[in-house]
Amino acid sequence: MREIPTADIVSLVWFVAVWIGYTWYADRGPQRARSLRAVMHTHRYEWMRRMLERDNRIVDANILGNLLQSVSFFASTTLLILAGLVTILGSTDKAILLVRELPFAARTSLVLWELKLLVLIVIFVHAFFKFTWALRQFNYCSVLVGAAPNPGGKAADDAYARRAAEVSTLASKDFNQGLRAYYLSLAALAWFISPWVFMLATTVVIAVLYWREYHSEALRTLEPAVGERR
Repeated sequence: MREIPTADIVSLVWFVAVWIGYTWYADRGPQRARSLRAVMHTHRYEWMRRMLERDNRIVDANILGNLLQSVSFFASTTLLILAGLVTILGSTDKAILLVRELPFAARTSLVLWELKLLVLIVIFVHAFFKFTWALRQFNYCSVLVGAAPNPGGKAADDAYARRAAEVSTLASKDFNQGLRAYYLSLAALAWFISPWVFMLATTVVIAVLYWREYHSEALRTLEPAVGERR
């Protein structure tokens, strides 16, 4: 621990605390019902209700195919990033010399350099697990669309639409958490410059995510269709 300055420990603790705190706030906090995710759940529920009214559900299958393609792209990209980070970790000495040539980068020890790379690796491992779980849940949603009953009893149709919308929203939640890891990995890159810049970048990234989720123009545009929220 002597080789890791106090400022770097503080910045890492701040990074982890802010990430966990915002994740709890976004997924379980009291303002969750006013979030972009809650509004989109309303639209997903409406989508599933409309799906049950259609005999031909090719449109719904195409929509799910697009969602699956997006998640699959990020999952594959995350593996490539992890491969690159592991490669850099295996050639640490050359990488440190390269970074030291940058005038704005902080001097760092071998232990601290490896810690920074390991933090980035953990971030992208977390993102990979989130993307692959989102991918599976969207697959489950595809099965629900394929197994959807023909228009029948209204109560039964409504219950089915709610379940399908819930699975789609859960998949979207994990996809968003994977994207959040990508955003925060950009903040983690600032650690190579300075621990204080790392803390500032973490705060700015979370502020941007909060604004997009709770105060963005997209939210105001989607909000008029509010019905049932999650």
